[in-house]
Amino acid sequence: QVQLVESGGGLVQPGGSLTLSCLTSGLTFTRAAMGWFRQAPGKQREFVAALTRSGRNTYYRDSVKDRFTISRDNVKNTVYLLMNSLKPEDTAVYYCAADYSQASMTTEVGYAYWGQGTQVTVSS
Repeated sequence: QVQLVESGGGLVQPGGSLTLSCLTSGLTFTRAAMGWFRQAPGKQREFVAALTRSGRNTYYRDSVKDRFTISRDNVKNTVYLLMNSLKPEDTAVYYCAADYSQASMTTEVGYAYWGQGTQVTVSS
């Protein structure tokens, strides 16, 4: 059974930093494209970041470019989201996602496997 478990969420002040982790199991990790999505209350789930199987190609939504960094560790079967200069509008539940296809990496429907999410709250 494929499992994705996010961790690292919490409360942080505007301008602060946070690193999210997604530990995977039951997945051939090196063959999976990985993504991060987020959902605020009353809003649609939206794409945040993604990276290819190799980890050499990354994608970001415009609002997080130059602030967030996605990476993967093939030894730990873990994907990370490093978040800097956090803003209140970054507040959301963040979800890790995986799929063996790289056809639709920036859309929710492009991922077959999802974690339960971790809450990130940016507030003073």
